[in-house]
Amino acid sequence: MRSMNGCAETILKYLLKGMRTILSVTAKLLNRSALNDRFAACKLELHPKKTKIVYCYRSGKKEKHDQMQFDFLGFTFRPRLAKSQKTGYFVSFLPAISNKAKKRIGEVIRRWNLHLWTDKDLAFIAKAINPKLQGWLNYYGRFYKTAMYPILKRLNQRLAHWFIQKFKKLRFHKRRAWHRLGTFASQNPNLFAHWRFGLRPRKSFQ
Repeated sequence: MRSMNGCAETILKYLLKGMRTILSVTAKLLNRSALNDRFAACKLELHPKKTKIVYCYRSGKKEKHDQMQFDFLGFTFRPRLAKSQKTGYFVSFLPAISNKAKKRIGEVIRRWNLHLWTDKDLAFIAKAINPKLQGWLNYYGRFYKTAMYPILKRLNQRLAHWFIQKFKKLRFHKRRAWHRLGTFASQNPNLFAHWRFGLRPRKSFQ
């Protein structure tokens, strides 16, 4: 049986392919009455309150509209900077982890209270939280993964706080704790899932 992550990923891929069609919609269809007529012809009906018309802005388009983004399956689709090997930087309509999803992940990380796990070592902590981390990275990291960096940096800060609580010599020495974490990460770069993802703490304070 296909996992929920697999199903959601498939839906997202189809949605991204469908963007090519959405982006080619003429200005006439940006009128709600025109959309109602079009859907009615297909024996479909738009929900009067939940339906929003979103303009998928990208490079080369000059139109401006009130609605230029939407959330779907934990992602926010909106204009974002992208890079092409041929043309360089340009604006495209792309998905990335939504603010609501980042907030939910942050709440889970806070509930872990990692700084209180002073009777455990980092190998134990990594084994405990890596399954959850890897699930987030596999799902939300599929598109525009840099949008996940802020929440993962905060996780590193909590690991540095663990060092402060674990070792008395590091009490009230945040920079030393961060250096200690960075040194440990350089020696064990694959211990945590988000370190393998590219968010390994440096020895300098962040």
